[in-house]
Amino acid sequence: MTHMAPSSAQRFPDGFVWGAATAAYQIEGAVDADGRTPSIWDAFCAIPGAVAGGDTGERAVEHYHRMPDDVDLIALLGLPAYRFSVSWTRVMGDGDAVNARGLDFYDRLVDALTARGIEPWLTLYHWDLPQALEAKGGWAERDTAHRLADLTEVVATRLGDRVRHWVTLNEPFCSSFIGYAGGEHAPGRREPKAAVAAAHHLLLAHGLSTRTLRSVAPGSRVGIALNPTTILPRDPGNDDDRAAAVLVDGLRNRMFLDPLLRGAYPADMLTHLEPFGLADVVDDGDLDVIAAPLDLLGINYYDESVVSGRGDGPAGSTEGDDGGPGRHVVGSPWVGAEDVRFHSRGLPATTQGWEIRPDGLRDLLVRLHADYPGLPPVYVTENGAAFDDVVTVDGIHDTDRLDYVRGHLRALAAAIDAGVDVRGYFAWSLLDNFEWAWGYAKRFGIVHVDFDTQERTIKDSGHWYATVAASNAIPADGG
Repeated sequence: MTHMAPSSAQRFPDGFVWGAATAAYQIEGAVDADGRTPSIWDAFCAIPGAVAGGDTGERAVEHYHRMPDDVDLIALLGLPAYRFSVSWTRVMGDGDAVNARGLDFYDRLVDALTARGIEPWLTLYHWDLPQALEAKGGWAERDTAHRLADLTEVVATRLGDRVRHWVTLNEPFCSSFIGYAGGEHAPGRREPKAAVAAAHHLLLAHGLSTRTLRSVAPGSRVGIALNPTTILPRDPGNDDDRAAAVLVDGLRNRMFLDPLLRGAYPADMLTHLEPFGLADVVDDGDLDVIAAPLDLLGINYYDESVVSGRGDGPAGSTEGDDGGPGRHVVGSPWVGAEDVRFHSRGLPATTQGWEIRPDGLRDLLVRLHADYPGLPPVYVTENGAAFDDVVTVDGIHDTDRLDYVRGHLRALAAAIDAGVDVRGYFAWSLLDNFEWAWGYAKRFGIVHVDFDTQERTIKDSGHWYATVAASNAIPADGG
């Protein structure tokens, strides 16, 4: 069911957090500046065909040099919160020695935000593992989890007096299964056993970093950002399709939610992933560390997936699309489920082919609330859409993106009405940026960036979102 536009404004609970989100590698640029060393994404971008257009994050949108102006933009939009990530390679490039100049940048950023009354939400790991650690095995090695805890200690010691909200990891499903099995993301490996090990070690890194934060920065609110979604069988009456949906749901959703919120891997995943060594990488006590209580649960939401266990349709899709940018599609992220097929429902879609059904956000949140009693307070830490923007003399009228955000905010309000404890929303993204394997071909920003001149222009969606944040409400009658 699709909700009709309300005749009066839809208000959100008092204290609801409004913000926008970014990630270091996608915006900072300055790859060789001030001691930053290569990350797995620098190495991945150098692989022919890995990234659309041969694009790299070398320049990105020059946030490293334009940070004060970008903070002014956040203030101009009136957003009370900003979610960003630290570049691991800028702070501890070899995974060991601290680079003071890199850490100074984030000190200045946090000071700039707090000076303008903007709450910093800091993500410790958003996919940019130091290449020096990948050379030692990366996330497939247990030691990497301890190296993230080391980074956490360094960053929290420096910034913990001003940063209260921490996100340990962004989308560990992508970092593990897409990066180490599918090969569509850095480091571009096609090793299912390594992907399973990476998934566990990422969760362990979350737990170790959570413990570190509670020690170094008492009073911090700590969480993780996952990207769960609803997995639907193409034919609910078909046994193969239903089994495919359960399997993909296990790999995408429950593989991460259950250890965090229940302290155990799902029984069906333990069985399914036994040939890929899941039990072999889980040491005594690991799950207790992983299941440390969360102060918040970040949900990144974009679309749903429809699957079948047979027949035609693309295999190995990562986000319900046709397998990425059409380049370097070298494997399946669905370990042990490579034959599952993904299907379109013929719905309107973004330029990435991600189908748009805003009520899917409500349905997902209601499901999580029902399946996980005691669910931590939820924040939508990413939500947005890529569309082709047209720059005109009187602005950027991105009606599709504005409609997308408005529809998802209505669905979010419906989830709150249904009893889900949702406390905030971060638009993805503040700026057009380097969109991973899609390069600069896909624009998610509520602020347009001219990649030649680096000029910033607030889009209609950004102006509209600013009014929502200011009023803590969705305007009436589709306004």
